[in-house]
Amino acid sequence: MSSITIDQFIENFLTAVDFQESVEVTPDTELKSLPEWDSLAALGVIVMFDVDYGKTITGDDLKTCVALNDLYKLLG
Repeated sequence: MSSITIDQFIENFLTAVDFQESVEVTPDTELKSLPEWDSLAALGVIVMFDVDYGKTITGDDLKTCVALNDLYKLLG
């Protein structure tokens, strides 16, 4: 697993998605339950993986993720 902690990952995720309203997010938070989880948010996450972690993921990778922890596991 990555040397990035889940808490650091969550901070980066919140920055990448840039929610208009503050949201409470845990590793078990389901992505579809987030008020602004849409294609633009997904694009932000794809860019985050590329820029912050040097890892390429696709929309298909995101479709397999149910919760935030599933995204974190993509860091592998």
